[in-house]
Amino acid sequence: PMNDHALALAEAGRGAIDAAVHSLKDLPSVVTAGLTLAAITEREDPRDALVSRAGLRLDELPEGATVATSSLRRRAQLLQRRPDLRIVEIRGNVDTRLRKTLAADGPDATILAAAGMLRLGLERHITELLPIETLTPAAGQGALAVETRADDRRARRLLRVIDDLPTRRAVTAERTVLAALGGGCLLPLGAHATIAPDGATMRLLAVVASPDGQRLLRVERTG
Repeated sequence: PMNDHALALAEAGRGAIDAAVHSLKDLPSVVTAGLTLAAITEREDPRDALVSRAGLRLDELPEGATVATSSLRRRAQLLQRRPDLRIVEIRGNVDTRLRKTLAADGPDATILAAAGMLRLGLERHITELLPIETLTPAAGQGALAVETRADDRRARRLLRVIDDLPTRRAVTAERTVLAALGGGCLLPLGAHATIAPDGATMRLLAVVASPDGQRLLRVERTG
């Protein structure tokens, strides 16, 4: 298992592995020299999910409710919509965060990526899938990226069969927004692109905010 991006890079660089699988939203917007994203798989649901112990939706949470997230992007957009909420930090994998949320002394709600919960078969815990316009996801959210050495033609050829072109086009647009704004984990930035069924047009929604949610700019373009 490659839980650390730097470790995966080191292993790939010395030839110990042929490929590393990442959640695309966790990768830097610029790929490390000598490596390439050989495949981006068909995207799972890119939305953020709210998990509430009481089964309440975001707009139903009582004033001053505690919502757990360690993401500045989620924090800023939540506070823009509900400035009364108390946002608290939460750490750990999906199982750990769920356990903390469902505990009697846990937060009123937690925000998690829907894709991770769906892949783990934990969708029964999702109280609400938050609309893209309410909580714009991170660039690449819901997609998996398979990284390999740029000069490894065999690996690139084998991985090509799982590369999903519509997903690649959409996440490339999102990651371009991230790169253009110099964004990373420390910037409250979201971006989401969708491709029309005929493949001719793209809708791109991007949002950037101050960490307290008091200043937020959301822009949509189609072309």
